[in-house]
Amino acid sequence: MLKFHKIVPLCVASILVVASLLLPLPVVAQEDVEFRLSEVTIETKTGDEHKFSVELAESNAQKTRGLMFRREMAADAGMLFLHNRSRVLTMWMANTYLPLDMLFIEADGRIARIAANTIPQSKEIISSRQRVRAVLELNAGTARKLGISVGDRVIYERLK
Repeated sequence: MLKFHKIVPLCVASILVVASLLLPLPVVAQEDVEFRLSEVTIETKTGDEHKFSVELAESNAQKTRGLMFRREMAADAGMLFLHNRSRVLTMWMANTYLPLDMLFIEADGRIARIAANTIPQSKEIISSRQRVRAVLELNAGTARKLGISVGDRVIYERLK
């Protein structure tokens, strides 16, 4: 006959195992999402040019995943979220461990807004506040460090 002090830990362990199997992981963590690579150039009002190697977020799965779960990103890297038409875009930092600068870009490539130093894992909505076609995410502090500001131009084949 089993004693009470041996049954309780066994029951608790069993419940935890079953519960962990029933709790789904976030969808974005369950699937592997691949991104195409490209390059963008940011031309500042002073004439400086800064090149970045970017991953393209074009599909819904890619846009949903974004930079979630990443722990590092090269200084000259980023992610470009491309949309087919201009609209007010909203982003958030849930499951994103890197602080970012978000550059909201109009259809002609002009930077309309910069949300600098976004807070990792925040669920606060970050809005473009106006109609834009794309968002470029860079490491936090990059815009300030390179003198990138609203009105500067992102040069990319689909932004003209």
